[in-house]
Amino acid sequence: MQLREYDAISDGEIDIVLYKKCNGDTLKVFLPEYKFHILLHGSDVIIGHINLRLGNTEKILKYIGHIGYGIDEEYRGKKYAAKACRIIKEIAKEHGMGKVIITCNPDNYASRKVCETIGAKLIEIIDIPKTSDAYSKDETQKCRYEWEL
Repeated sequence: MQLREYDAISDGEIDIVLYKKCNGDTLKVFLPEYKFHILLHGSDVIIGHINLRLGNTEKILKYIGHIGYGIDEEYRGKKYAAKACRIIKEIAKEHGMGKVIITCNPDNYASRKVCETIGAKLIEIIDIPKTSDAYSKDETQKCRYEWEL
């Protein structure tokens, strides 16, 4: 899969700016991924990040999802993660994705709210097997949301 170049993409309140492209490695089961900084619109203030993973593996579909995001604590509560998801949705669609999986820990109520805000549907809460590299003492279960694009 050919990764593309992207200029800053904005919704007028935030910008997402590509800072890294990972081509993936089929031998190591790493899929292509875009990594973006989330900035306040028109500034160089980084307030978080959002990643888009392309393709499907068991790890992505069950434990880490296609989209991962984080907002720095001082900028939380302003729906920036949901806004960044809506922006990155267009990139996912450009790559032929009709739906994506987003996961979070069951006790991460802010992330669950982001999923609900963008219209993702909770599929299930699953246990992460101790044999998975996605497992840790703080990561034993995942909520799996499906977002139709």
